[in-house]
Amino acid sequence: MVSAGKQRKVLIIVENLPSPFDRRVWQEATTLHQHGYQVSIICPTGTGCEKKHEVIDGIHIFRHSLPFEADGAIGYLLEYGTALFWEFYLSFKVLFTRGFDVIHACNPPDLIFIVGGFFRLFGKRFLFDHHDINPELYEAKFGRRDFFWKLMIWCERLTFKLASVSIATNESYKKIAVERGGMDPEHVHVVRSGPQIQRLRIIDPVPELKRGRRFLVGYVGVMGKQEGIDYLLRAARYIIHDLGRRDIHFGLVGSGTELDELRYYMIELGIAEYVTFTGRVPDQELLEMLNTADVCVNPDVANEMNDKSTMNKIMEYMALAKPIVQFDLTEGRFSAQQASLYAAKNDEVDLAKKIIQLLDNPELCKQMGEFGRNRVLNELEWKFEVPKLLRAYDDLFSDSGE
Repeated sequence: MVSAGKQRKVLIIVENLPSPFDRRVWQEATTLHQHGYQVSIICPTGTGCEKKHEVIDGIHIFRHSLPFEADGAIGYLLEYGTALFWEFYLSFKVLFTRGFDVIHACNPPDLIFIVGGFFRLFGKRFLFDHHDINPELYEAKFGRRDFFWKLMIWCERLTFKLASVSIATNESYKKIAVERGGMDPEHVHVVRSGPQIQRLRIIDPVPELKRGRRFLVGYVGVMGKQEGIDYLLRAARYIIHDLGRRDIHFGLVGSGTELDELRYYMIELGIAEYVTFTGRVPDQELLEMLNTADVCVNPDVANEMNDKSTMNKIMEYMALAKPIVQFDLTEGRFSAQQASLYAAKNDEVDLAKKIIQLLDNPELCKQMGEFGRNRVLNELEWKFEVPKLLRAYDDLFSDSGE
């Protein structure tokens, strides 16, 4: 616990999601606040997070607008340029009103080092919270290592170079920080994105969400290119049309740049009456969908980025005691272990068969669900990550003897 006389002040900057919607950022912010830190957040606005300044649970949130959600090189340039302007502007606003000792930068993108590096000139500390590996994401999307890929590598290296301490979401990311970022392993702290059981409550199912069918397959997450929702839709088409299973509905929760295109693709595949896209919804509706689901899926595309990344939705499914089907990826398998079946990489037919295997075996579903929930309760829940986050901050302040 930080003493009142020496209260440390933290400014968290996150660009891709608003707070408190970004669960990892919000868990970190509330944890720091509960342990005596003063916490401010700079983030974009979003649905349900429209206020430019708001205080929630003692945390001051400063939000800024973005022109649109980027898709393409010009779009990203406009989005990132606008975001950097507002991050600088709001950083000065926080500096002169509440103050801060630390900039805690959450990527993507790997450009917040520009803000952190500037304030380091004036004695502020810089901590990098590594959420996504952007060079791998770029290569997965565009299939090339061109000038922009090299630019992302350069930005990533500068971010690590300027950071006194880095937080990695798993061991794969720690390896990148050390080997590609050149960081001292002693200053790279693994803090996983464990779920909070208080939020992920087990509640009664809502039968209406099954739309009159026997089973519901659930998904929660971003609707982007790397999330593999197109694979899931093709798996659904195989289940419905090739296998003739008309007793299964699919409930997909989340928003993103591909949502409209995916809705059109659903119609093109002839499965619209069997699929519900909810868009972004409040926690209660998300919980209703997942608690009603008989099986939950993670169709993330098998590529280098997803193979190294820990997906929050996996542990959220496990916290709700749901059996899982996903493609066979390194970090996904580490998280879920026996709570999941693993389909061959990027094989929608095998994904479909694994879903059917579970739906037709309720005893196996129960065993897998219990294993997953117990793993969360005993190993992966956020409370186990709290000491690791606090150690990272102790490391950050150790040079001053505070």
